[in-house]
Formats: sequence, structure tokens, C-alpha cells
Amino acid sequence: MRFLVTLSLLLAVSAAASGQTPEEQIEITTVIVPVVGSVLGASGVHWKSDVELRNDMNAEVTVSMTIPAAGAERLMIVSIPPGETLRYNDVVGQAFGIDATLSPLVVQTEGRRSVTILATAYGSRGTEHFPPQPITINYGPTYFPTRVLQNLSFNEDFRTNLGLANLGETPAEFILALQRVPGRNLAVNRVRLPPNALWHMAIQLMFPLISDGEHFSVVVETPAHDTHVYASVVDNHTQAARFVQPTVGTSVVSPR
Repeated sequence: MRFLVTLSLLLAVSAAASGQTPEEQIEITTVIVPVVGSVLGASGVHWKSDVELRNDMNAEVTVSMTIPAAGAERLMIVSIPPGETLRYNDVVGQAFGIDATLSPLVVQTEGRRSVTILATAYGSRGTEHFPPQPITINYGPTYFPTRVLQNLSFNEDFRTNLGLANLGETPAEFILALQRVPGRNLAVNRVRLPPNALWHMAIQLMFPLISDGEHFSVVVETPAHDTHVYASVVDNHTQAARFVQPTVGTSVVSPR
């Protein structure tokens, strides 16, 4: 991907200046934060994301951050001394100067180990501030042809948002099935995402014939490897949110 190439070139220039050979120049560890952003949501709540990068190693490291689904190439490169932590409040605004967007955050660290990453989403409305929602960090590969988002609810008390991300260089096809009982599809729909795109929508937009319910699962199937899926369940009264990381699915979704 372009942001990886850009970082590699910058690191190569640095390595060349230090006298390293081409084989020694570039070693990069990539970590994905499934979603960060700044966006106005339901009930007038403004959602933002904080990110911390902590260097637990005994040497300074070079780190890049990109938000590939933001609509334009955005790249930030920083150096973090050993034992130091960088904190970005409202990361898309502070680090990238964007007022409103949603995107996966790609964090690349020079070397065999990544910096430690903490990410949270939180909402505010006027003078009200709602509990932060920890976001699961994908330190390693998470792809599996079938993934399941479990324990989802949408009714008067809770709402659910689904997230599908394609960080590949070609379009990705997703099939989504809503289930209450494993293996029994209540509704099925398809989504096609262009490269470097994020689809983040209320679950009712994907399954409009299902008015409400709880303890649902959404089974997501795609052959595209550079993809990520997640969900977020939000309490309509307190705005407390729960980030849902997928589990591995055991059955293939097929329209019926």
C-alpha cells in the first residue's frame, strides 16, 4: 500500500545515511486500530477517539500513522524515545487536522516489535461527557473467511453500528447474515467496498426488515484478506458503548 511504500522510502533514506545495506534497511511492524474518528452521531452525541503510543523498548523508534479511509492520503511520522508515551486527544483532529471522518488507523513501527497502542472512543454532548469505550487493537493478522459479531442489540434501549473496512488494493465483497440461532439466517445482504474504505452504519440500514431485537449475531463472509470487521453496541440512555471484536465463524454464509 502507498503509505507503507512512503514510510519504507523514508526509512531507507535514514538507513542509507547511517551506512546500512539494503537488506538491513527496512523492517516494519504493522498494527491496525479498527476505527478512529470524529463524527456526530445519534442523539446529538459527538464521538471522538484518543490514541496513545508507548515505546516500551530500550531504543528510540520511528512510528508512522495513516488513516487510509479519510478520503485523502494522510501520513504522520514521529520518533518516540525509549520509555516515552505520545498521546493524541481526538487523534484525527490533533494528528491529521481533520474535523470529521471515520477510518481505520494504521500504525507502523520501525523494527520487529510494535509500540504499545491504546485507543478509546468517547462521546460528548454540550457539557455532558460519556464513558470512554476501549477499542481492541489488532496486533496480528485477524483475517478469516467467516467472522462473527456476537451479542448485538437494537431496540429502545440499545443501538448497534456495524463496521467493515477494506484496506486492500482491490474492491472487497462482503456477505452479511443476521442470525439469532447459529446457522439460521433471518436476513442476508451484500456490501461491496472500494479499496481503502470504511463502511460504518446502523445495523438497521443493513437489515431494514428486522425492526428490533437483542442477542443477535452477524456473520460476515469475505474472500478479501485485507479486511477488518467490528461492531459497537451503545446504550441509548447512558451513551455507554461496548466495542465488539469478531470471533472465528465455523459455517459459510449463503443467501437463502
